[in-house]
Amino acid sequence: MKKAILNRKNSYFYKTARGAHVGDMFMSLIHTTELMNANPFNYLTELLKHAKDVARNPERWMPWNYRETVNPARATQSIADRHPPPPSV
Repeated sequence: MKKAILNRKNSYFYKTARGAHVGDMFMSLIHTTELMNANPFNYLTELLKHAKDVARNPERWMPWNYRETVNPARATQSIADRHPPPPSV
């Protein structure tokens, strides 16, 4: 209930209907991200970092599955770091 009250308070300061729509979308994304036990700031940051991929494949960047989209590259990098090539003789 607190999120709905906060959104109502914030909506007093929207100047246009478009601004209200954008604000409502962000509040929805933030709340959904919190429900998925993720950090909203990190989620929105990842969306900005990968804006082109988000535009091409938005279904891969939903709050409930964006970690799987981001983690394969990190997992590959960490495996390479853990297993360096053998030293040459």
